[in-house]
Amino acid sequence: MAEAAADAARNEAEAILKPADQAGPEDLLRADGYIFCAPENLAAISGLMKEFFDRCYYPVLGQIEGRPYAQMVCAGSDGENAARQTARIATGWRLKEVQPPLIICTHAQTPEAILADKTIPQDQLALCREIGAALAAGLSLGVF
Repeated sequence: MAEAAADAARNEAEAILKPADQAGPEDLLRADGYIFCAPENLAAISGLMKEFFDRCYYPVLGQIEGRPYAQMVCAGSDGENAARQTARIATGWRLKEVQPPLIICTHAQTPEAILADKTIPQDQLALCREIGAALAAGLSLGVF
């Protein structure tokens, strides 16, 4: 999902894709906008994504206000709580949501399905590409 969004964004503007465990406050300060992409685990954002927000929240507080963001969640059944978590953090940073969260549901409900590698269908990856392209185009055009 993140790769699809980043690839599409690169057609419109410079875009950098970083895993949460490799991203830090300096990356947030350098960027003009953000797409937060995370799996939902146990009705919450993944531990790595939560740790990213924990590490970065206070170092950038008051310095990224008004920047646009979008989010994508990959969930087994719902995804709403993970989206709410990310939105609350973004609200604290005073970011500007530029579209509703995209939640892609894999319907993984058994231990085997949950642990298995996931393949996101092309029609859903197209939605991820649209988010990447739209955010990058909006930044390039000065819309956000």
